[in-house]
Amino acid sequence: MHVRWCLRKRGSMEVRGDEYVSCDEWAFSLLPLDVDLLSMELPEFFRDYFLEGDQRWINTVAQALHLLSTLYGPFPNSYGIGRCARMSYELWRKLEEEEESETKSRRPEIGRIFLLDRDMDFVTALCSQVVYEGLVDDTFRIKCGSVDFGPEVTSSDKSLKVLLNAEDKVFSEIRNEHFSNVFGFLSQKARNLQAQYDRRRGMDIKQMKNFVSQELKGLKQEHRLLSLHIGACESIMKKKTKQDFQELIKTEHALLEGFNIRESTSYIEEHIDRQVSPIESLRLMCLLSITENGLIPKDYRSLKTQYLQSYGPEHLLTFSNLRRAGLLTEQAPGETLTAVESKVSRLVTDKAAGKITDAFSSLAKRSNFRAISKKLNLIPRVDGEYDLKVPRDMAYVFSGAYVPLSCRIIEQVLERRSWQGLEEVVRLLNCSECSFTDMTKEDRASSESLRLILVVFLGGCTFSEISALRFLGREKGYRFIFLTTAVTNSARLMEAMSEVKT
Repeated sequence: MHVRWCLRKRGSMEVRGDEYVSCDEWAFSLLPLDVDLLSMELPEFFRDYFLEGDQRWINTVAQALHLLSTLYGPFPNSYGIGRCARMSYELWRKLEEEEESETKSRRPEIGRIFLLDRDMDFVTALCSQVVYEGLVDDTFRIKCGSVDFGPEVTSSDKSLKVLLNAEDKVFSEIRNEHFSNVFGFLSQKARNLQAQYDRRRGMDIKQMKNFVSQELKGLKQEHRLLSLHIGACESIMKKKTKQDFQELIKTEHALLEGFNIRESTSYIEEHIDRQVSPIESLRLMCLLSITENGLIPKDYRSLKTQYLQSYGPEHLLTFSNLRRAGLLTEQAPGETLTAVESKVSRLVTDKAAGKITDAFSSLAKRSNFRAISKKLNLIPRVDGEYDLKVPRDMAYVFSGAYVPLSCRIIEQVLERRSWQGLEEVVRLLNCSECSFTDMTKEDRASSESLRLILVVFLGGCTFSEISALRFLGREKGYRFIFLTTAVTNSARLMEAMSEVKT
C-alpha cells in the first residue's frame, strides 16, 4: 500500500512560495490497529486470490513477514496450512536467504508463527458473531480500527467516529465478552462511576481541588465512552430483535450440529421469500452447503431458483463465483468427487503447473466439515446449559455451540508442536501438500519468546477468532499477536463474491 505525498513522483521537488517541498511516497504494509492486531488493509486479497487465483499479493505478504523478522528477529517455529500460506512462507524464506543481515544472529522475540488460509475455515467466518466487538462490526462496520456511531447511538443529531482499541477503557473490558454479559457489566460500571462522582459531596476545598485536577477529566471521558457503548448495545438489541436474531442463531447452531436440516432449509427458503437481505440469504445458503459438504441437486436448484426470483437474475454470476470458491456447491450424483476430478487433483501437484492446480482445486475441494468437526471436537458436549459468564473453552464466542476451526487447529498444533497426529485432519482439509512445519532455530528461542505467537490470516480474520485466541492465550499462558490481510465478517465475505455491488 502506498500513500503519495503531494502530487509528484519520488524525489521530485515542488515550489510553494519561497519554500521547496519534497514529494515522496510512503510505502507501508502493516497498520497497527491495536496492541495485538496488525492489518495489511487489503480487503481485495480474498477475492483476488481465493476466487480469481491472482497471486500478486503473495509478495506483499512475504515482504510484511520479512519486515517483522527484521524488527523482531527470526521466527524459530513456523507452521502453516493452505496453498497461499505455503507460497507466502517459501517466498519469505527466499527473501531471508537473499538478504544477509544482522537479524540472523539475533535472538528471536517471537517464538512461533502460524500462517492460515481463509478457505481452511469458511464456517467460522460465515457464522453470526455474538462477542461484543464482533457484533459491533456486524452492525456498524468497524473500518481500520474505528467505527461511525450514528445519531441512534450518540443520542444527538450528529454521528461520531470512535476509535476502538485498548485505550478505550470501557471497550477493552467488554470487547471479548459474550453480548449477554455486556449490559450487566455496563450497568455495574455506571454505578461505580456514579459512586466516584458522589465522593465530591464530603470533600473539603483541598480535596476538591485534587479531585478536579487529577480525576475529573478521566471520569468525564469514561462517562462519555460508557454512554456510547450503552447506546451501541441498545441499537444492536433493537436491530437484532427486529431481525428475530434468536431464531437465526438457533438455525445456525442446527446447521453446525447437523440436526433438523430440513427445518433449517425451510427457514432459509422463508428468509429468501421474505426478502430479508440478499447478503444474509446467501450467507445461510453457503453455511448450509459447507456444513453438509455440498447441497443435494434438488435443494441446490430449488434454493437458487427461489433466490433469483426473489432478488433478481442479476445475481446469477454470484452463484458461479460461490461455486468456484467452494462456498456454495452442489453434490455430484453418487460420489462427492468424480473419479476423473480426483485423479486430476492428485496428478497436478507440480509447482510449475500451479495455475492448473488452482483451476481444478475448486472442483476437487469439499469441506468435509462433519468429519473434521468430529475429529477435533468442534461441537462441545455439555451437560446442562453452557455458562457464558465463566466460559470453559473457546466455544463461548459462538454461545457454546461451536469452537472456531481455525483456532482449534492452532491449539492442537501448539500442543503437539507439529502436525504430527493431525494427518487425517490435514487430509480432510485437502491440504496434504500444503501444510508445513519449520523448527530449525528452536534451540535459540527463550521460553519467554515461545509464549509470544504471531498468527497470520491470509484472506481475513474475524473478531470472533481474535476473541477466541485471546481466551486461549489467557488459559494457556500464551500471548497472541494477529496479522491479517484485513478484518472480515460474513457480510464482507459475501460482498467479495457478489457481482451485484450495493
